[in-house]
Formats: sequence, C-alpha cells, structure tokens
Amino acid sequence: MITAVDKSAVGAGDRGPVRSLYLWLTAAAGALGGLLFGYDWVVIGGAKPFYERFFHLDSPSLQGWAMSCALIGCLVGAISSGPLSNRFGRRRLLTSSAIAFTASSLGTGLAFRFGTFVTWRMLGGYAIGLASGVSPIYIAEISPASLRGRLVSLNQVAIVFGILFAQVLNWLIARPVPLGASANDILHSWNGQVGWRWMFAVTAIPSLLFLFASFLVPESPRWLAIKGRHEQAMRVLERLGGHSYAQQVLDDFVAVGEVQAEGSVLAQLRSSDVAKVLLLGVVIVVLQQWCGINVIFNYAQEIFAAAGYQVSGILFNIVISGAVNVVFTFVAFFCIDRFGRRFLLLTGLSGLVFIYTVLGLTYRMHLQGKPMLVLVLAAIACYAMSLAPATWVVISEIFPNRIRSSATAICVTVLWSACFLLTYTFPLLNAGLGAAGTFWIYAGVCLAGGVFLFLRLPETKGRSLEEIETELRDSTS
Repeated sequence: MITAVDKSAVGAGDRGPVRSLYLWLTAAAGALGGLLFGYDWVVIGGAKPFYERFFHLDSPSLQGWAMSCALIGCLVGAISSGPLSNRFGRRRLLTSSAIAFTASSLGTGLAFRFGTFVTWRMLGGYAIGLASGVSPIYIAEISPASLRGRLVSLNQVAIVFGILFAQVLNWLIARPVPLGASANDILHSWNGQVGWRWMFAVTAIPSLLFLFASFLVPESPRWLAIKGRHEQAMRVLERLGGHSYAQQVLDDFVAVGEVQAEGSVLAQLRSSDVAKVLLLGVVIVVLQQWCGINVIFNYAQEIFAAAGYQVSGILFNIVISGAVNVVFTFVAFFCIDRFGRRFLLLTGLSGLVFIYTVLGLTYRMHLQGKPMLVLVLAAIACYAMSLAPATWVVISEIFPNRIRSSATAICVTVLWSACFLLTYTFPLLNAGLGAAGTFWIYAGVCLAGGVFLFLRLPETKGRSLEEIETELRDSTS
C-alpha cells in the first residue's frame, strides 16, 4: 500500500529564496530550442513556392513529401528523447538538438538535390522532436513551484516568436514576386534561386547561440538526484536558490523517492496509478492538436482565400495572426501562475467552442471579409493563452521524477502523431463536410475535451513537483 508523504515537507523546497537572474537566464537558455522549433516548423510554408520550382516538384506526392518529411524526424526525436535524456541527462540532449538545428539549417540552405534537401529537413525534424521533448522538462526540473508556470511558458513564448519571425520573413521574401508570375519567372528570380535558401540558413545564427548556451547551463538537479549524484544536485540547487532552498528540495525528493514504485521504467509506466496520469497527459496533448488551431496556421492561405482575401491581404493577415499569437502568449505567461493551468485550459476551450460554432455559421452563410478575420484571430488568441503554453507546463510537471522524461516523450510522440492526423484529415473533412462542418467538428472536440479536463485535471499551480507526484499518486491509488 502506498503511503502519503508528509505534505508539510513536500513542496517546502519551493518556499526558500530564489536567485532570480541566474534562474531566469538558465530557463531562457533551455527555451531557445522552442524558438528554433517554431521558426523551422513554419518557414517551410513560405519557402514552398520557391523550392518546389527549384527542385521541379510537379507531382502532389513529391510536394507533400517535401512538406511532411520533417515529421518523420520529429517522431524519431520525440521517441528517443525519453531514453536518451534518462541515460545522458537533459543538458546533453539540449546540446545535441542545438547541433542538429545548426547542421540542418545550413544543410537545407545549401541543398542542390531534392534528396539532400529531404535528408536535412528530416534532421531538422529530429532536432524539433528532441527539443520539444527535453526543453519543457528541463525547465520544470530547475524551477520553484511559484515560478514554474511562467518559466516553462518561456518555451512557448520562444516558439511563438520563432513562428512570427518565420511569418515576417516569409512575407518579406515572397512580397517582391509579382502577382500572376509564371513558374519560370519564379524559378529564375532571386527568390527562386537564393531567397528561399536564406529562409532556412538564417536559423544557424540562433542555433549556434543555443549551442553555446547549452554548455553554460547546469544539468537538471532532479536528474542528478535520480542518478544518486546528490552532492552535484545540491551545488546546482544552491546556485539556483541558496543553501536552505537546495536542502529542502533534496529532502522532498528523498521523501517522495521512499514511496515510489520499484522496477524498470516500463514497469512503472504500466502500473495502474501512472497509467491514469499518462492517459491525462495523452488527452491533453491530443486536445492541443485536435482543437483545430494548427489547421488555421497550416492552411491560413486557403482559409483567408475562402473568406475573400487576395494574395497581398492573405500574407499580411498571416503576419497579423502571428502577432496576435505572441501577444496572447504573454497574457498566459503573466496569468498561468496566478490563475492556474486548469482555469486557463477550461477558459480557452470554452472560448474555442463558441468561436468555432460562430465561424461555422459564417461559412454556412457565405460571409466574407473582416468578420472572418476577427473570428480567426479570436480563436488564435484563445489558443495562445490556454492550450498552447499550459499543455507544455502540465505534461512537464504531472509525472513522477524517475519516469518524467519517458512519460513526456510518450506524450510528445503522441502530440506529433496527432498533429499529422489533424493536418492530413483537414482537406478530407473540408472536401466532404465543407468549412462549416469541419469547424463544428473541432467545436465538438473542444467541448468533449473541456468536459474531460473539468472532471480529471487537478490544479497544479504553487505545488512542487514532488507534491504533485504525491497527490496524483494518492488520488489514483
């Protein structure tokens, strides 16, 4: 029978003084992977008209492969992030993803054969998979409870800045191409020969910064403690918050460790109490994707075109959507530790249910112009202040210390699989049900997900990782 840990001890480690500057700089360094993740994921859309002409990708299958090949690397990176970070530590995985980002950005920009282009894109996807699996848990494991929501949200802030940077660059590079230009004109333009290469290669600069920062940050103190290296963990925690803070965190870690399940990582993942928490994490990441917002980002051109906008207006609206994404991510950043993860998730999902219902009606009524733009921006705002950051925060903090990286890797792998299914099925749903029916389906998904989280998701703000682990174990035993 699992016994509860004394809650007067668990969580106390986060009540000591915190050396804010060093802590924030360390978290920001860990979040640089998110900046590269966001940029690399979006820039492909802006480069698409140019590299397709350069590589003579005339068939839909080749065009689809060029767009989606990075996802193979994402899945491999996400799957491998758990066992690799368990064995080698969080910091080494951050370094590995930085190296992969640097190599892939330069390799893609210098590619002159389509096969080479695909290879480097897959390596870039691998870097995304590693970063998305490691960065949130690294930041969570160095953070005190009072700041953990904001510090982990730095990863999402970095992602949306990367997305906005890519959208602005896409707009600036694509804008000089005249409306109605022929394929031959595009191919022989500066954009078709050189511009698209810079769209990929420019990421080598922040990638090298990420690589340099990864050598300066400390290893996760909780990973060190898991490996029995308590003296090293103590030194890292002392740099983050002082001696008393470090001692309290290690005392909490040991207290929880005394009642943790024994056996291999696989055996612990299959235990009934952990399986229930893992199900919660899987539902949250699937909901983040199947809420439908990434359809707006990936198919923004088609959505705005259906709303009656021309090419120049579409490109500008995409940039506006990126700016809204950034602004409301900061809303979440300042609110997540004050109002909590549960409140933001339920509020955002409720807003999406309403917006998608109305958006479907506007499509059904054939309305165009500003009403459509306002609804799309409102949906992005709801997502940016809720599911986008809160998902990464929740999955980084709800799993037990000894299996956190493995459980998070499973969730991130599911997330990328759900992303693929969402992207793949949207054209099918749109063709079969129309835009109205498709957005009503997404409204139904958000409603069902909101009900599930209302019933199953506890509030985790203000609790140490060890206290969350104890409470979830007790509630599922």
